[in-house]
Amino acid sequence: MKKLFTASILALIFLSASICSAVDTVKIGVLAKRGPAKAMEKWRATGEFLTAKLPGKRFEIIPLGFDEVFHAVKNGDVDFFLVNSSMFVTAKVKYGAKEILTIINSRQGEALMSFGGVIFTRADNDAINSMADIKGKKFMAVKKSSFGGWQMAFKEFLDAGINPYKDFASVEFGGSHDNVVMAVKKGTVDAGTVRTDTLERMAAAGTIAMADFKIIHKVNHKGFPFVCSTRLYPEWPLAKVAGTPDALALEVASALKTMKPKDKAAKAAKIVGWSDPLDYYGVEELQKELKIGAYAQ
Repeated sequence: MKKLFTASILALIFLSASICSAVDTVKIGVLAKRGPAKAMEKWRATGEFLTAKLPGKRFEIIPLGFDEVFHAVKNGDVDFFLVNSSMFVTAKVKYGAKEILTIINSRQGEALMSFGGVIFTRADNDAINSMADIKGKKFMAVKKSSFGGWQMAFKEFLDAGINPYKDFASVEFGGSHDNVVMAVKKGTVDAGTVRTDTLERMAAAGTIAMADFKIIHKVNHKGFPFVCSTRLYPEWPLAKVAGTPDALALEVASALKTMKPKDKAAKAAKIVGWSDPLDYYGVEELQKELKIGAYAQ
């Protein structure tokens, strides 16, 4: 009897191992711009959505810091990745990545597929009313690799004949969009830049008031609901690394395009859903002009 019991247990263990091995784990790297915990809170449900849609596969969300993305893409540590548009272009040019979808964001009841950057100072800072007024002042951005939190504004400054690295008293990097906003609010720096919707998001959370800030080089885009200082660029793409089979990419893209705004995954990510990929040519041209990313010298 004891031998029969032992044999049954071993059989169950073998069966469980066989079932587990039959499930393919698919890893999706996500840029954790506000930290790993926030990234998981936002995207875990998307992994669960795909796992439910594609039997035989388990989708795992991998938060990636700004400095971890390219290592993961280059070495195939992830199968797919979701990063800002500029980081994607770098991965495409240098490591053969390919876009498969573009996020349709949900912001203030609007379905948005583009975003920009906003340059701002404190509302009571009478010394800064234009981009030129920031010369000789302390400036803060998110990170050198942050598209909406630095590169977009950087291009606007250069187009206006201003080189932040030469003309500003300092260019600092706060590491997150929220840190930049708070540094400007506290007067640690004179002005800063973050991606559009950051100020409105923090105001809705009660962290700041929009009246605390003055927008510099304000640009109005038809149908775009947020304060903005730059041109608009396509939203983040979901991309596959070079080694991910096209057939799997097609399965994932098809599944995600069935996502509805009412789905748990869409609500958690604060998106409407996903669309066929937009054209990222303008992002690549920005990199060439700024000599950054794939075109850094």
